[in-house]
Amino acid sequence: MDGTDPGTVRDAIETRDPLPGTTGFAGVVDDQFVRDVLGRRPLFVDADDPGKWAFERRTLGNPKPVPAGTVRALDGFEESSGTEYCASEDRFWTLPDPDPVSDADDAVAAVRAAVLDRTRAIEPSSEDSGGHSEEIAIAFSGGVDSAVVAAGVPDAPCYVAGFEGCHDIAAARNAAAAMDRDLRVVELTHDDIRERVPELVEVLGRTNPMDLSIALPLVRVAEAAAADGYDRLALGQGADELFGGYAKVSKAPEDPRVEAETVRGARRELLGTIPDQAERDVLALRSAGVEPVTPLLHDDVVAAALRLPGDLLVDGDRRKVALREAARGVVPDSVRTADKKAVQYGTYVSRELDRLARQAGFKRRMENHVERYVRSLVDGSEPDLD
Repeated sequence: MDGTDPGTVRDAIETRDPLPGTTGFAGVVDDQFVRDVLGRRPLFVDADDPGKWAFERRTLGNPKPVPAGTVRALDGFEESSGTEYCASEDRFWTLPDPDPVSDADDAVAAVRAAVLDRTRAIEPSSEDSGGHSEEIAIAFSGGVDSAVVAAGVPDAPCYVAGFEGCHDIAAARNAAAAMDRDLRVVELTHDDIRERVPELVEVLGRTNPMDLSIALPLVRVAEAAAADGYDRLALGQGADELFGGYAKVSKAPEDPRVEAETVRGARRELLGTIPDQAERDVLALRSAGVEPVTPLLHDDVVAAALRLPGDLLVDGDRRKVALREAARGVVPDSVRTADKKAVQYGTYVSRELDRLARQAGFKRRMENHVERYVRSLVDGSEPDLD
């Protein structure tokens, strides 16, 4: 069982509790596949031999993800095929949809208590199941999410990756200076793209440029931390989805990228993307030799965030309102209020991947020009420019 002990999962099954106090779990309990309600830990079955399963897709011939919220007998996938493995129907656990807290101060206080409890509960060093010491580092981009996580482990080193001159490195340096933290910068190069993108495609089973542009800086940070002797990497993952960090949430219902008619509804739509994102991030980080630690995705934080009213998610131009208010006195105001670019843009990885694609002859007028470049890297073949 990955993520928690079997007893906790059995209790969650008996009570149908979707948020039993974990940061996610996946595996087999009592001859049943289980995966938590937000799919925070990946789990795969082999479509050609449903009796085979694994936490990593590469060990299976035809891997398909077990849907989030699943409790299903080991033979429960035998009659399924193709995309049905990824279907969300008949979930055992579903995400709660509580009414928002009417008092804003109470809502922020609940978020603050949950966030501080979970970030301060991170152990700077611990032992794995074999009794080996595991040390922790922080993936640090200079935004409020990673800064709050870093504040919980004040002696852990912080790492940031990006191309020279990028927003994330500048923001991380400013935030680290304001917080008096040790920051280690990993400068990315075009060789990182050429060499590691094919490796990531193998690990993730994905060739879309967005996922690869997000995973690459994570992997380089993880590799640097692992080389320095760190086995775990704490991240601020989940904050944007839980607390309203996306522009398409703030612009609901006008934004065509969401179907919801309210900010809270749009936030709920975005929570449905966590299983896919967690699969990408966990597989990428583990391939680099570190175990991810995600305190902002703990069930206690999720429960508090779900009860926020819309104006504590987005208020005018302000996003993640409740999280920023909860971080008062925890991180400097310059960090707490700073705007943050999405990692693929803030690190310049998306820009440079596009640049390399065009230099290789894949022009923007061509359909899916960057993904075609990615496939040429994977195949090691001459570009197909027709």
